[in-house]
Amino acid sequence: MTASEPAMNAPLLEAGQLAVNIGGHRVCHDLNWRIDAGESWAILGRNGAGKSTLLATLAGLRPQHRGRLSIAGLALPHASAGAGARAIARVRGYLSQHQIDPFASTVMETVLVGRHPHLGRWDWESAEDRRIAGAALNEVDLGGFAEREVQTLSGGERQRLAIAQLLGQEPQLFLLDEPLTHLDLSHQVAVMELLTRRATEGAAIVAVLHDPGFAARYCRQALLLFGNGEWLAGRADEVITATNMTRLYGHPLRELCADGNRWFVPC
Repeated sequence: MTASEPAMNAPLLEAGQLAVNIGGHRVCHDLNWRIDAGESWAILGRNGAGKSTLLATLAGLRPQHRGRLSIAGLALPHASAGAGARAIARVRGYLSQHQIDPFASTVMETVLVGRHPHLGRWDWESAEDRRIAGAALNEVDLGGFAEREVQTLSGGERQRLAIAQLLGQEPQLFLLDEPLTHLDLSHQVAVMELLTRRATEGAAIVAVLHDPGFAARYCRQALLLFGNGEWLAGRADEVITATNMTRLYGHPLRELCADGNRWFVPC
């Protein structure tokens, strides 16, 4: 292994005494966090708490204010440049909150972008790459959309395409910023079940979510950001409680239970 190659037995993500700031706002202070294969984490917090900023920092897309951060043993942000960027892209997949399509492309071409970390500098996508891309489209219910122009998609279809692109990348660590944006209820459930399967198969999932009920139902662990640098991390059944959610969102919430699932409603 070289300094630009992932370590086989290292945590997929590890933060030590991590501090993240943006515009004078403290997102988290002294965050000690470890994510291993098979785990599924929800990040919860009110608007402006810094959930997206933290996720971008974890992905190596912006520097931390202080502390240690690594993906599969590769220290960030240093390893996210040069030769290390490709190695990290084979481990870490990142779904941003907003999708931008400056150029015309088909749905299949867009998904194939996710295969770039697995290709050499001058390689073209192979039949196997196209098979993986097609399977990813099928998983998000876009199997018949391969030749559609991206600009013709609805907001929900475009969001599912972004998830398919990430699936085609085949990362071990999924960092997802509001993956349920623009999705109707049935597709929200389908996407969360898809991510749950990935975790069962050995990937690690970290998703910024807005519904604590979805987080409690589909994620085994949760990280709460209180908006003042304070955080709380642990098992979802211990961290996602009516008391913590009331404090987190600044409004009284009540926990309801039905068929073994927990949901939170305003009082």
